[in-house]
Amino acid sequence: MSKSFDDILSKLKTTGKKKLAVAYAQDEHVLEAVELAHQKGIVDAVLVGDAEKIAEIAKSLNMNLDEYEIIDVKDMQEAAICAVKLVHDGKADIYMKGSLDSKTFLKSVLNKEVGLRTGQTLSHVCVFEIPGIDRLLFLTDVAFLPYPTLEDKKQIIEYTVNVARACGVDMPKVAPLAAVEVVNPKMPVTVEADELTKACEAGEIKNCIVDGPLSMDLAIDPEAAKFKPGAESRKIVGDADILLFPDIHAGNLTYKTIVRLAKVKNGNILLGTKAPVILTSRSDSVDVKLNSIALAAVVAEDQKNGTL
Repeated sequence: MSKSFDDILSKLKTTGKKKLAVAYAQDEHVLEAVELAHQKGIVDAVLVGDAEKIAEIAKSLNMNLDEYEIIDVKDMQEAAICAVKLVHDGKADIYMKGSLDSKTFLKSVLNKEVGLRTGQTLSHVCVFEIPGIDRLLFLTDVAFLPYPTLEDKKQIIEYTVNVARACGVDMPKVAPLAAVEVVNPKMPVTVEADELTKACEAGEIKNCIVDGPLSMDLAIDPEAAKFKPGAESRKIVGDADILLFPDIHAGNLTYKTIVRLAKVKNGNILLGTKAPVILTSRSDSVDVKLNSIALAAVVAEDQKNGTL
């Protein structure tokens, strides 16, 4: 089981390189992350964008562009369509956002002719390596779906379980989070969490253990269960792998709090698509982008092998 991003990187040493298509690639942090991933043997890349600007940035990074395929497309929207088509046509395994806005990038993902849509709900998964926690934590959805429905949540769990299993967690524990750990009809989030638990018990949600509603402390801190009657007999006792948030507000606030106040490592991918999609912010660090590439690569490998 991968307990860190170093473990994921080590796992990728035993797999073949994945092909990464970068849309509008003239972004310093993106190119630096791509170069690091290339040096580590994770990916080869096709850089789609303004060739002159890509070359200028690459020179500042001492990056040898002879090792990359470059497609010179100066228009942002055309670059996105060109890059996503490579993945759609099976010429690349992963689609990554470069120096373009998220709206244009997502529009290319959802393009009816050459995009990566599957007809399913799209969802964002963030993976955290946090000091003091002996496993990776998978947070969803913290950046994409504002108010997921019960059916959305079932799909989100399925996607995130697949990511966790790709990272070596055979039977991930999923905690549908709420402010309390008991069902309260006046709090719809707790009712849905209970329905998700029952759906898993009935075999509708597979390859995982779902136990909700759970408060955050009971989900991630084994000590907390000692102080709440009945908590120690639950299926999850502070050892959740996947934290399922009730809405984007709870998820995003938690995500940004962790990033700003703790020394963590994280990577993010978008799922519900034909292939892994890397949708990082332009303000994300090189490390976040590198971790996201590694995460997408390990998911792409499992998809290739038919494991997911």
